[in-house]
Amino acid sequence: MTAGGAAAGSSGAPGIDAASRATLLDSLHDPSVRALAWLLLSADLLRPQPPVGVLANPFETQQEAQATVDWLRALDAAPEPLHHDLAATRITRLGRYAERLLGWFLQHGPAARLVVAGVPLRRAGVTLGECDFLVQTQRGARLHWELAVKCYLHAGEERGQSIAPLSAQSSGSPSTPSPTSSLAQLSNYVGPNLKDRFDLKLAHVLAHQLPLSAREEFASVGYPGPWTPQMFIKGWLFYRHGETPSDPVELDPAHGRGWWVTRSDWLAFAAAATQKWRTLPRLEWLAPQRHSADEAQSAGLSFVDAPTLAGQTSHQPGPAMVAAFAEDSAGNLIERSRGFIVPDEWPEQARNYAQQ
Repeated sequence: MTAGGAAAGSSGAPGIDAASRATLLDSLHDPSVRALAWLLLSADLLRPQPPVGVLANPFETQQEAQATVDWLRALDAAPEPLHHDLAATRITRLGRYAERLLGWFLQHGPAARLVVAGVPLRRAGVTLGECDFLVQTQRGARLHWELAVKCYLHAGEERGQSIAPLSAQSSGSPSTPSPTSSLAQLSNYVGPNLKDRFDLKLAHVLAHQLPLSAREEFASVGYPGPWTPQMFIKGWLFYRHGETPSDPVELDPAHGRGWWVTRSDWLAFAAAATQKWRTLPRLEWLAPQRHSADEAQSAGLSFVDAPTLAGQTSHQPGPAMVAAFAEDSAGNLIERSRGFIVPDEWPEQARNYAQQ
């Protein structure tokens, strides 16, 4: 499976095609700028969920999309203001990192403009929720965006077959589900720590978060509507290696895809691969990674073989996200795929959690 998934953006919406997006990401060097570009241009995890779940798009026109590409290139050449903004507060959560990146774009980019971020809604001193972003487009549309970046693992099926090595994977598009695939449900997509599930998250977005800006209490916070609610949901979905379940109807088929394997299966999975491996810290879970040799050395990044990676992840209490890197002709280390190594007991726990 490729590192970046398939084409970006919703069908018919202004955006950047997959080839242009890949070219752009390959040309950007700064990690935060790459993460922002991925956030703006990558495929949505979901299809539209009418009538409430309209998808957000950062661009109203193709001209705005192209202007954003030019803006990102300029930001990559001089990223210090973005670095300064990100360093103003300590960021440890992936969702918070994405919020700061999107907020920077809305304040400084060439498309929709930020009205306000993080608007709390209260009644009688009790917080009912918080609207992530209120924005106004160049054409005057007033939008309420709810942002989420999620990495879910498909819980998989009980099975006894052996694991095919990584070299047997296709290096092209994500696998096509077989006719015998089980009927997939969003409840089968679970967070790595089994504290989050895609069906529950989507239900919360549709029933609670998106309607916040239409509540009577919202007018009292100083931003009277009407606001059009839209969901901005990006991320990656990971599938047990060797399984190709059919997609739930809610998913955008172009979503970013990865794999997962158990610790016992890891060495067989990676045996024939020539890639170098690295564990990805949480704030690197957005864009596919790319490092020049000099950048990797200056940042102290450690690329190891599969047995060494097994030792590095063996004592972690939960799943660990890792990425395979290959060296290009210029000596750059390019992410080729990403996935999770999970404890051997995790698959059964995940299936139980999915069925709750």
